[in-house]
Amino acid sequence: MSGQSHDSSPVPDGSQSVLALVDSTCEQDRRFAAAFRLLQEAVAHRVFPGAALVVARKGELLAWKAFGNSTYATDAADETQSSSTKSQAEPAREPKRITRETVWDLASLTKPIATTSMAMLLWQQRRLSLDAQVVALVPEFADAKGDEPGLRESKPRESVTVRMLLAHSSGLPAHRKLYQHASGREAMVAAALRVPLAAAPMERAEYSDVGFIVLGELLERVAGERIDSFCQREIFYPLKLTLNFCPETAGFIDIPPTVIDIDFRKRTVRCEVNDENAFAMGGVAGHAGLFGDALSVAGFAQCLLSGGQPLFQRETVELFTTRESLPRRTTRTLGWDTPSAPSQSGTRFSPKSFGHLGYTGTSLWCDPDRGLSVTLLTNRTWPDGRNQAIKQVRPAVHDAIVGALDEG
Repeated sequence: MSGQSHDSSPVPDGSQSVLALVDSTCEQDRRFAAAFRLLQEAVAHRVFPGAALVVARKGELLAWKAFGNSTYATDAADETQSSSTKSQAEPAREPKRITRETVWDLASLTKPIATTSMAMLLWQQRRLSLDAQVVALVPEFADAKGDEPGLRESKPRESVTVRMLLAHSSGLPAHRKLYQHASGREAMVAAALRVPLAAAPMERAEYSDVGFIVLGELLERVAGERIDSFCQREIFYPLKLTLNFCPETAGFIDIPPTVIDIDFRKRTVRCEVNDENAFAMGGVAGHAGLFGDALSVAGFAQCLLSGGQPLFQRETVELFTTRESLPRRTTRTLGWDTPSAPSQSGTRFSPKSFGHLGYTGTSLWCDPDRGLSVTLLTNRTWPDGRNQAIKQVRPAVHDAIVGALDEG
């Protein structure tokens, strides 16, 4: 569907889901010229090879635009030489133009869109208590390798709750390279459950991939099925979203590559999850593994911003998207983040806003006061993940978008 389609046309045609936004993109090039220019300049300066942007507000699709290519024009030779031996080398691939329908590795957007949503539904169905002890649902969590000194005698693991995992206040560390010592879903989960606490529960908020691996396992045990099948049936299908784990199985093709992995997989990572721990778990995990296009991510945001229907009750959405009061200085909700200074959402999103980032260069920010969502998907990790310039570009893009809307 062209960006010049009539305002009365739904997007996409015939959909009865929350993606049936009124298409008001005919003025996007004029209205969001400053934001589009920032993204075009970012591509030119190799902040990321390509990007897709969706801006939606109060049921209207205001912007839906693609930028750049899947890789840089000079990268084909580097890709060919990325493998450790000539026999493993891939043929050179010409960069492909990013389209509005391009599917991306959403990375940690998996946490709010899939894992947190699963927790919301189970809580809403009274199958899950937020104050339940993790050890009561996953007894192996008590069998740690040994927590940090000073924590071992107090047995703090027994006090870790589901709420703490969602709010990143469990005391688990940010990250562990579990894939270096374990392989396969069962072994990886067992390794995650044994990761020592780095702090006492509720002592501080520390964003933790490990915590969401544990949470994903816990939710699967409560639901009696894996997170991918649960989310597909209960969340993605009802909303008609093009979201899925394991992209090749889902039939997704031409996904922009995220990295030339010279250390672990020793190949270009394309059509498979970037995160090594999620890869070692077979591509399905609570912290990463979800793939999707920008309009689908915006459609999910539309569900939350419209009160949760048809999936969630309004009270459920408010509970999970409101900032926690403890620990001190936390910016976390149950599964989401909120604006802080400085914030990747920029300076103009309201205090009630909630959002999340993904390592590969993805983000979703929602402002319930404005009924606004901004979805920005990129593969900023290409070719090696070292480029951090998106941290300057992303807030500037959000400020430009909100500024354009506030100006009318």
